[in-house]
Amino acid sequence: MKIRVDVMLKEGVLDPQGKAIGHALGTLGFVGVDEVRVGKSIELELAENDPAKAKEQAKAMAEKLLANLVIEDYRVSVL
Repeated sequence: MKIRVDVMLKEGVLDPQGKAIGHALGTLGFVGVDEVRVGKSIELELAENDPAKAKEQAKAMAEKLLANLVIEDYRVSVL
């Protein structure tokens, strides 16, 4: 079963990479970009056929390794 874990910085946490991308977009002529936030997307292929169990496994992986829960939020999706 394919699972995707999307990890983003929490609101209020400074995102210097997002700021740099936002600035670069402005210098390239893309106007109206208010804010850019950068995250990561991790796709997992799990040997589990039950979507609920696969989602729980991915949630445990996110909480133990894939996301820093102090500064990041995550979302788990079954693909």
